Amino acid sequence: METQESTLDKIRNRPRFKMFTHLSKEEYAENLKKYLTEHKDEFRGNVNKEMATITVFTKEDNYWKPCLSLRTEMDDGVTVIRGVFGPSSAVWTFFMFLYFLFSIIWMTFFTMYYVESQINSHEFPWALNASFVMLLLIAATYAAARFGQYKAKDEMQKLRNFAEDSTLKFEKNN
Repeated sequence: METQESTLDKIRNRPRFKMFTHLSKEEYAENLKKYLTEHKDEFRGNVNKEMATITVFTKEDNYWKPCLSLRTEMDDGVTVIRGVFGPSSAVWTFFMFLYFLFSIIWMTFFTMYYVESQINSHEFPWALNASFVMLLLIAATYAAARFGQYKAKDEMQKLRNFAEDSTLKFEKNN
């Protein structure tokens, strides 16, 4: 098994990695199901031959309760496993909505400021300040995501170990 990870993968809102194995997609899915059953007190998840979603079983449920999405693909006779860490889909959608909303509002305020300065109007003197506030809100959203990742660092490491151990354990047996 070989693993790839870049520096960019570590600073994303949804960190990712890539593993390569000689197991087929079907064998990998069956092995994941077995490994999940063996460790049912620690992990929960859904597995099929194309995709798997794994979470760590915890007593508390934070907004950044990480889950690991594993997607399998065939590439030149080698199975490629792409792992993406992230929060639940509802939380991820909420964060993307905030980014979209704040970005659109920032563009609107900045456009108002730019047009006002071009036509020498003084109707919206607050537009530039409001655009800076939107930039701060975008930065705060990013900081909240990074804080959530920091709080869930141990769970993310458990999920990463799950991905590697579940592959290595059964790859050695074949």
